[in-house]
Amino acid sequence: MKIASNRGARQDGATLVVGLVLVLVLTVIGVTEMNTSTLEVAMAGANEYRQDAFEMAENGIDLALAQRSFSTAAPQTVDWLGDPDRDRRSVTTFVTATPVPDAAFSAGVTGAVQAFHFDVVSIGKAARNAVATHTQSFYVMGPGGG
Repeated sequence: MKIASNRGARQDGATLVVGLVLVLVLTVIGVTEMNTSTLEVAMAGANEYRQDAFEMAENGIDLALAQRSFSTAAPQTVDWLGDPDRDRRSVTTFVTATPVPDAAFSAGVTGAVQAFHFDVVSIGKAARNAVATHTQSFYVMGPGGG
């Protein structure tokens, strides 16, 4: 007489459980990777917007310097463009004037000259409220001094 074994039937159930656990682990890994990828895309976008704001602030300084209309009486402004995604504004203000020693011999000037110091403050804006503020100081030589 031959006795049948149930050993194979018990192993079939264990294979199903192990397979389901592996599918669950792979699903969790996949969802985690999707969340990580989404976060990385958002971070890359934010970095792009910050870079746009930086470039717009630099553009405001470049425009202020290119105009070459500096006044000791009142601030000079480069106004907003009106673009909600990329905009800039800069204000050039007079700070002080200082005499240049030795009659400005290095500039080839024989009379008295002064160095007129100015500051340009530029604000650049980009999408998603990205903002950058830059300050550039410079001076312009002109008549005067002692």
